[in-house]
Amino acid sequence: MLRSLEIRDMLLIDRLALDFGPGLNVLTGETGAGKSILLDCLGFVLGWRGRADLVRAGAAQGEVTAVFDLPPAHPARAVLDEAGIAAEGELILRRVNAADGRKTAWVNDRRTTGEVLRALSDALMELHGQQDDRGLLDPRGHRAMLDAFAGADPALVRAAWAGLALARKSRADAEAALVAAKAEEDFLRHATEELEKLDPKPGEEAALDARRRQMQAGQRIREDIARAFQALGPDGAEGLMADATRWLEGAADRAEGLLDDPLAALSRAITELGEAAQGVEAALERLEFDPREMERVEERLFAIRALARKHGVQPDELDALAADLRDRLSALDRGADDLKGLERAVAGAQASYDRAARDLRQARRDAAAALDAAIAAELAPLKMERAVFVTEVTPADPGPEGTETVSFSVATNPGAPAGPLNRIASGGELSRFLLALKVCVARGGEALTMIFDEIDRGVGGATADAVGRRLERLAESAQILVVTHSPQVAARGAHHFRVQKKVEGGMTSSTVVALGRDERIDELARMISGETITDAARAAARDLLAG
Repeated sequence: MLRSLEIRDMLLIDRLALDFGPGLNVLTGETGAGKSILLDCLGFVLGWRGRADLVRAGAAQGEVTAVFDLPPAHPARAVLDEAGIAAEGELILRRVNAADGRKTAWVNDRRTTGEVLRALSDALMELHGQQDDRGLLDPRGHRAMLDAFAGADPALVRAAWAGLALARKSRADAEAALVAAKAEEDFLRHATEELEKLDPKPGEEAALDARRRQMQAGQRIREDIARAFQALGPDGAEGLMADATRWLEGAADRAEGLLDDPLAALSRAITELGEAAQGVEAALERLEFDPREMERVEERLFAIRALARKHGVQPDELDALAADLRDRLSALDRGADDLKGLERAVAGAQASYDRAARDLRQARRDAAAALDAAIAAELAPLKMERAVFVTEVTPADPGPEGTETVSFSVATNPGAPAGPLNRIASGGELSRFLLALKVCVARGGEALTMIFDEIDRGVGGATADAVGRRLERLAESAQILVVTHSPQVAARGAHHFRVQKKVEGGMTSSTVVALGRDERIDELARMISGETITDAARAAARDLLAG
């Protein structure tokens, strides 16, 4: 609900602050007083396209602020969530228009774009006038209006359509994967056989490379180690040291102890020499290998590396590659069975969609006849009893909204062919068709605030009274703002505002005044009798308010 509107330096408005209430809010005033300016300013803050020259003459900038009550489940909250804007119980829109044409907008004190404003406006307000283009004249909205009248919720059809689309995509993806797999079936089987035959293990390539390097190094150093072992053995140092020990021991008895220390050192050296010889001998044994082993190691190492290069992976990844190829082969082998399962899923999803769409189609067809009858009943008091309103439900390609399109057509004269509203109905007739439709489709707790701009133009007397009564009824479930020249309509308002123009200091300005009961009587009397208000006009005004 629109709670308040504040305007500064816009067109003929200097400063203006208005508080609106629930139900029917009426705005009246003489022609040219500025009622359309008020709607221009409201449209500006909502991001609607409108006139460019909005800033008051002589002002640096103009500004409009609108405050809305925002219940927890209001559709505008989805727009705010998508834009990342926090909101509590109220929504504050503020937009500034600089004199040079630059426009800046804020939502709850957060700067935003005109696109976000327009998205919010679709959830907040609906403007209807004699050239209405957001309701009756837009066939894209007719189906939603019929659903609102029927109390039908297309959510089940949308969900079933989404499920069907997902099932179809899964089937298509599986078919494409199966085709691709069959195209490479020969490769998969050959590559899998090749990998399974070689059977490489993670870490094997590194181990083979280390063994190969060890054997290559052994070939180069074994000869030197063998010569060293020979030099250390009985024919070398070991034999010479043994001879030296024997000779010294033979002379030790006559040397009076002079050879004891040399003999002890020589004994230790012989022990160390033996350990060295044992170590060299062990090294020789470890470096001893079968040349055929070298050949086998190199052959397997090179085979693993070649296969890794062939598949563009690291050698340690060959084992995982083999597992992946086996999985793809298994998928290929069971692909036909999987595809049959997906076909069954598509058939089930199609059946679910068909059931939901059939139920919605029946609800729409039943509601179409009921809506035509309801609107016919509403048109009679609006002096259009001979007009025919037809809701056409025609087959269409299946989609998330069902399997039919809905369009409204009218015939305003007996025997005349029915046609689209914008081609058949005049401005005044279109307004009354719109009002009748809105009354019929209105549900409790409407989220939108609806604005009717001179929807009663061209009618008077009993017809104007019928328009007023229907606006009053519509206002029981939604906030309504009406710009009117009809006293019968104005008298039905729960809140009455008069737009008036004044000239001060050579400057013209418009203002809006909230009217009390006595002021309402005078305003209604003016609307009845003109500039000169008579007692009879006041009496008629009192009767209108009492009625």
